[in-house]
Amino acid sequence: MQTTMRQWFEKIDYLDIALWVLRIALIVAVLWGTVATILDNPYSTEQWLDFLVFGLAQGSLYALIALGYTLVYGVLLMINFAHGEFFMSGVFTATVFVAIPLDASGFTDRHPLWALLVIAVVAIATSMGIAVLTERVAYRPLRRAPRLVPLITAIGASFFWQYFFRGLYGSGVTAFPDVALLQGSWTILGLEILKSQVVVIVASVLMLIGLYIFVMRTKTGKAMRAVSEDKDVAALMGIDVDRVIMITFAVGAAMAGAAGVLYALMYRQVHFFMGFFPGLKAFTAAVLGGIGSVPGAALGGLLLGLFESVGPCLFLEGLGITSPYQLKDVIAFTMLVLVLLVRPQGIMGEPLAEKKA
Repeated sequence: MQTTMRQWFEKIDYLDIALWVLRIALIVAVLWGTVATILDNPYSTEQWLDFLVFGLAQGSLYALIALGYTLVYGVLLMINFAHGEFFMSGVFTATVFVAIPLDASGFTDRHPLWALLVIAVVAIATSMGIAVLTERVAYRPLRRAPRLVPLITAIGASFFWQYFFRGLYGSGVTAFPDVALLQGSWTILGLEILKSQVVVIVASVLMLIGLYIFVMRTKTGKAMRAVSEDKDVAALMGIDVDRVIMITFAVGAAMAGAAGVLYALMYRQVHFFMGFFPGLKAFTAAVLGGIGSVPGAALGGLLLGLFESVGPCLFLEGLGITSPYQLKDVIAFTMLVLVLLVRPQGIMGEPLAEKKA
């Protein structure tokens, strides 16, 4: 009898039990806070809708930035921690050299659409240039190196670009000029929504759809998917692997550059450190949705934005926590942990093959 009990205890996976306890505790806390908040009803319907719209706008930005992480990981199986600086470099350069001069000359007030188009083109081109240069100089020579080496190099590249642009444009916060066309709000379905938020959501959705079509339907997109499966076999089939990887970096950086302009339209300021936290959140969104999956990155970004906007008030207000919005980052990463405990590969991710694990 004692031997049987001993064998039974030896078979118990205590780590698995601890994880299940953590899952249950998190779920209970979320449900308890949600029910308490709903019963107390501290916010009006209009305020909840405002939280929802802001979360969608913010999540759209995370989704655009997350695409760069997921594209590069899908092709090279590396985390490009310098991607946040690609996001920063484009809009910072466009603000200093294009947005501010155009606003000072009055061109932005007279021709706001053309001004925004020029700003976006400069931002995207700068982000793409920085990304391609980083890939060629820092990553390509290390392609056959152990996976830890490119990871450390990516962190170094992130710091390099941060302080390069700090030295170039200064360490202060630069105000992004007002665009009169985007001031105020529109009434949509009886709800007052800021024009900038509508532009961010619509532009993000269009770019996400365009990228998905590019990856799934075009010849270059098919080449990217072939390289992600096996670079050596793709090369034997006549695909220029170096060119495809360069295009992958450029496309991801283009999404980040566009996201930078949309970010500036929403938050109205740029600085050399602005890529760090959005980049970290976007990486979180990519993992949440399933890194390596384009639809997963989009879904993860939207969910993360909603968690940050709606979560603090919905989950924490009912628990009696004061100033719950200050804990939005806690909510975001708690939701990430909760999802990964149940589905480690992410919401739309696939289990890694043995060779990729």
